[in-house]
Amino acid sequence: MNRGVMRLHIVGPLTAAVLVLGLAGCGASDTKPAPTATAGTSGAQVEIGNTINYGSFGTTAEIDCAEGKALNIGGSNNTLTVKGTCSSVNVGGADNKLTFDHVDKSISVVGLNNTVVYKDGDPKVDDLGSGNKISKSP
Repeated sequence: MNRGVMRLHIVGPLTAAVLVLGLAGCGASDTKPAPTATAGTSGAQVEIGNTINYGSFGTTAEIDCAEGKALNIGGSNNTLTVKGTCSSVNVGGADNKLTFDHVDKSISVVGLNNTVVYKDGDPKVDDLGSGNKISKSP
């Protein structure tokens, strides 16, 4: 077999394979993926002005208050680690486990069985719910 014919035998199928793989994701499809709801992987976080609003159910996440943002948390069964310095914190919901680096002015907790631990600061604490545990870590 001469070299020109040999190249065609190798290049032809190789080119076809590249085209097939390259075009595999193109084109219309009659099947659309079903919508899915994911709980426990992410929450909704919206920042308005100097206030962070976080809401979710069953998530583990880290939030950054930076230097002095206010934080509102809503939802249940969340485990949140909050970095930076929060000026004030409002918590609603149930069975949240929250750890803060620093809370400056106030912590207000409404709801049931929330555990709030802050490492630094001297905030005014208001427990307006039932079964909540709010403490400064040693």
